[in-house]
Amino acid sequence: MEERAGKIAELLKILANKHRLLILCALGKGPLTVGELHRFTPGITAPALSQHLSQMRMAGILASERQGMNVLYRIQDQRVTALLGVLKEYYCQS
Repeated sequence: MEERAGKIAELLKILANKHRLLILCALGKGPLTVGELHRFTPGITAPALSQHLSQMRMAGILASERQGMNVLYRIQDQRVTALLGVLKEYYCQS
C-alpha cells in the first residue's frame, strides 16, 4: 500500500500545476497538436508549453505521435483520465 501511495503522490506532484491542468483539460477532449494546444493555453509561452508536455510525456501521462510536420499528443494514463472526469466539473469549464 505504501508503494502505491508513493506512486500516486508522484503523479499528483506532476498534476499540481495550473498550466499542466489546462493542457490536460484540452487533451481531455481528444488528441491535439502543439499548435492546437497553444490556442487552449494562451497564457503559456511556446517553450514553457513544450517543457510541460515533455515532463508529462516522460512521466507516462502523455503519449506523442508524429503526423507529418506535427506532433499529436494524447493522454495515455487512464488514472489521469479518471481524475479529469472528477475535476472536469470544477476545473475544466470553458
